[in-house]
Amino acid sequence: LNAAPRRAPRQHVRFLPAPDGAAGLVAARVPVLADHPLVRGPRFRRLKVGAGHRLDAKASGVFVLGIGHGNKLLNDLYDCHLTKVYTVSGLFGKATNDFSDTGKLIEKTTFDHITREKLERIVAVIQGANHKALLMHSNIDMKTQEAYELAVQGLIRPMGKSPPIITAIRCLQFTLPEFQLEIHCLHETQQYLRKIVHEIGLELKSSAVCTQVRRIRDGVFTLDDALLRTQWNLQSIQKAIQDCQLKVKMELEKTL
Repeated sequence: LNAAPRRAPRQHVRFLPAPDGAAGLVAARVPVLADHPLVRGPRFRRLKVGAGHRLDAKASGVFVLGIGHGNKLLNDLYDCHLTKVYTVSGLFGKATNDFSDTGKLIEKTTFDHITREKLERIVAVIQGANHKALLMHSNIDMKTQEAYELAVQGLIRPMGKSPPIITAIRCLQFTLPEFQLEIHCLHETQQYLRKIVHEIGLELKSSAVCTQVRRIRDGVFTLDDALLRTQWNLQSIQKAIQDCQLKVKMELEKTL
């Protein structure tokens, strides 16, 4: 913002000595020195920027920020308890102290007995257990018309504090010893997702570490809305805000 072109300095009338040494004063319009950049300094010194659902240092992907009035919208979106989607990559055959591939190695295990069918069976069990938790924390009587209408719209979700809940999980890729999952979840942390990978390894009588956590959607925001580091400029940020305004407004009206 401060690098953008500034408005022209204001002008005021001053009486200056006549040119060429002539007697008398001459009226002239000159810039107001108080408007000079070296006098005023940066025009924008305080700009409130708020962070949405945070990403830790080992994760990547969609990270939503609010600017100015957008901070209130961030709070409203938080109250919607929208689902976030991640792609999580794992590696069978070893375990570490922090469940990531960069942690301290604890043990190595065999993994030749693991198949995609076995992995998908464990994934289905995880989804079923979390579905029960979702219904329990949504505080909705599933036999009512309200529950039916919310289910049709995909709005059944905990509207208050709850443990991390996985609403959907599936295997995207499987090439031993590597695999990749797509996880839809609520109230999670990236460390929780790494722990899920570790627990999947244990259930398959092996071990596993997480090699990548990437958020591909946060509520209404997707990777298509995200700005790369090379796009962190005023024009791109303004366009991103304008493009997302309608999506945010529609989601808030639908959910709240």
